[in-house]
Amino acid sequence: MIPSILPFLINKKHRLQNDKAGNDMIKKGKSVLSRIAVGDALVYVPFSCDKSLRTYDDTEDVEALIARYKETKQKARGELEALGEQMKQKGGDQEAFVQAHEEILLDPVMEEEILSLIRRDRMYPDSAMVQVYENYIQIFSANKNEVIQERAADLRDVLSRLLRCWHGVPEKKLSDLEKPCIVIAEELFPSDTLSLDLDHIMGIITEKGGLTSHTAIIARSLDIPAILGCEGLTDLVRDGETVILDGVKEEVVLRPSEEEIRHYEKERDRIEQALEINRKYLEKEAVTKDGQKIEIRVNLASPEIRGKERIRFIDGVGLFRSEFLYLSQDQLPSEEMQYQAYKTVAQAFQEKAVVLRTLDIGGDKQVSYMELPTEENPFLGNRGIRLCLTHEDIFRTQIRAALRASAWGNLKLMFPMITSLNEFRRARDIVYEVGKELDQKHVEWNKDIQIGIMIETPAAALIADRMIDEIDFASVGTNDLTQYLCAADRMNSDVKEYYQDYHPAVFRILGMLAEVFQKAGKTLSICGELAGEYKAAPVLIGLGVKALSLSITNVPELKRRIRSITMADAKALADEVLRMKTAQEIEQCLERFEEHIQMESTNESE
Repeated sequence: MIPSILPFLINKKHRLQNDKAGNDMIKKGKSVLSRIAVGDALVYVPFSCDKSLRTYDDTEDVEALIARYKETKQKARGELEALGEQMKQKGGDQEAFVQAHEEILLDPVMEEEILSLIRRDRMYPDSAMVQVYENYIQIFSANKNEVIQERAADLRDVLSRLLRCWHGVPEKKLSDLEKPCIVIAEELFPSDTLSLDLDHIMGIITEKGGLTSHTAIIARSLDIPAILGCEGLTDLVRDGETVILDGVKEEVVLRPSEEEIRHYEKERDRIEQALEINRKYLEKEAVTKDGQKIEIRVNLASPEIRGKERIRFIDGVGLFRSEFLYLSQDQLPSEEMQYQAYKTVAQAFQEKAVVLRTLDIGGDKQVSYMELPTEENPFLGNRGIRLCLTHEDIFRTQIRAALRASAWGNLKLMFPMITSLNEFRRARDIVYEVGKELDQKHVEWNKDIQIGIMIETPAAALIADRMIDEIDFASVGTNDLTQYLCAADRMNSDVKEYYQDYHPAVFRILGMLAEVFQKAGKTLSICGELAGEYKAAPVLIGLGVKALSLSITNVPELKRRIRSITMADAKALADEVLRMKTAQEIEQCLERFEEHIQMESTNESE
């Protein structure tokens, strides 16, 4: 059996390279924030011990060993509970990480295996813990699902805590540092990062980890510059040495000269000044100079909302990706698990809309436990709503969970990969059937729940005017729409040049859709990457799109852009773009408009 561990992350490996620039060594990595930090290094080495497997003989008291194991486990649990309480008092959003580690620690499957090794195989408890945890670490690390791979970090973290408690070693923390520093480590576990000394940590650099690892998520939420994946770095740096973290170029400069230090400090100050000016726009309304309100929503990939205090400054969730629950499990998520996740977000946003996209796997998103057949063209295969209608039992479970959660807020349903009205009707009918089943059981749900579609195929876009009477709203997934319009797989680097975000066909079809939805008085939003493109936003608004959904970290800058334009300017820009023949012409046009905005913004103080 696989232990029931609650995962969070998707970790992608990055091939790194060393480079030389004069006498300076430069290490490449992946940057969490486009920021710069200059400071002294603190090389952080967590607890380690001998993990060789040992067995005991007849002279040992087995029950005494088991009692010590249980004491160790209780001590580790006490540390986690104290950490969780600390996070709660701080009002942070990291409690879920602590809860996940408690679930690992208390997992009954792992517990049974450890006790069996102690009793049956006569292993010392610390060796039994290593054997069981390392076994699952290897299983998860080798899994093709990158989300499951990332669970290995949680397992290593809990194992390290258990072994440290077994050996009676006090917990080493980054919560009480003597002076400002840049933390450098092979890897930072969640428990290392949860209680960071924010007054002294200037930046984080690790050898392991990706942009969706625990460290990346926490660094981003705490606004700490970080570069991850700098292999071999801890062997090259000593405590106290000056290092430069350049999040703009995604590199770490070791042993910089005095001249370089001055240069980077000046760049750091310039970036921080610009960010400070930009941050104030989060709290402002997304309104053009001539008073047109644009709805700014966020995309969510899990119910863990970073920076909940920012919810009041956004207009809802434009895309809640439900597949995170399926991708992060080694088995189908239960109805109750889904219900709790959807309810959490619905409650957090209260009357604000939360658009839940039903299960969207297939294509580039696969789950091992469903054993889906290999497809030659998965992006054109059984994915999205097609897969849901093929596996109707799975779909009905999700719909039951979603409808139950709809009683707790303004939850809406959106079907992905729609190509025809028949597909929409079949899926909608299932929603109504499930609703009737809930009525019979006297389960509350929002009977006025809105049902919409994701427009990401040319077919759906071209018949939008025929579907408009039956759908309540729509959101355009520009990533897939662009790849289908350009006939270029967005995951295939060999055809990268043919996948063009600014292809004239993309803007023409968006303009057509905006007109259809405006006439019908229904909401059309953009939730693909194009919505977060600052240069493209004025065009989308000029075309008639009144709702954009993007990552919450990009919201302030987008609001700033919107507040710096008029609808007249946006419409004129959109008209100009629609007359252009190539993506290159459009990109140059948007760059000219961007320069115009920046020039005006520089002269404007709000």
